[in-house]
Amino acid sequence: MSTPPAAPARWGRPTRLLSAVFRPIGDEGRAALVERRIAEAIMGGVLQPGERLPSEAEMAQSFGVAPATARESLLALRARGLIVTRRGRGGGSFVAPDANPAAFARAALRRTSRVGLRDTAVHYLAITLASVELAARRAAPSEVEQIAARLRRADRADPTAWRRHCNDAQIELSALSQSARLTREQMRLQAELSPLLSLVESDPDERDLMADRFLEVLELVALGDAPRASALMRVSVGRAVEWLIAHRAELEEE
Repeated sequence: MSTPPAAPARWGRPTRLLSAVFRPIGDEGRAALVERRIAEAIMGGVLQPGERLPSEAEMAQSFGVAPATARESLLALRARGLIVTRRGRGGGSFVAPDANPAAFARAALRRTSRVGLRDTAVHYLAITLASVELAARRAAPSEVEQIAARLRRADRADPTAWRRHCNDAQIELSALSQSARLTREQMRLQAELSPLLSLVESDPDERDLMADRFLEVLELVALGDAPRASALMRVSVGRAVEWLIAHRAELEEE
């Protein structure tokens, strides 16, 4: 199976979601697109305040763009106050300490219509359910249990860290489908939806409910019970979408 590699350790946290952020952008190699992808990762909480970004050379190689394009995108991000540059030993470009993922998520939710939210959920479910079904058929129970064990050890009291753990667990589950295409799309969708899911999880009761349901999904996948795992995932995503729609209405009234 060929799956997208994890982000190199020299970039900081080696997670699959970071690999999705820094994947090549192909023929659309423009500074604006590089800037947008990194900005969304910062404001979506994938890249954390104080976290070091790849160097210009590393970024250019990862995105498949010229070094000048990477440099231009970093200049734009600095102008927006999203990153800061430190000189000397241990220097480089870092996520600004005052980057506000919650504000970004609320703004993104305001821009998304109810129809758009439901459509995004349909797409997300199509990919996620396909991954769940294949993982239930192809993965060894011990592989699934390793994902569940890491998630159980994660601290739910830290919403930002918890969201990262959930993102990684979802992508790891998709990787167990043994489909590189499904895994790549899951990575893309997870990066896109992570800010909105973090809003849902700002409610501790919703966070606990989503966490418990996901752990139950993993247990069912380990048992090879794809129908029940898929049904539970539908319920969980559906509830999250309804929460977001209700919260969007509240934001419009403010």
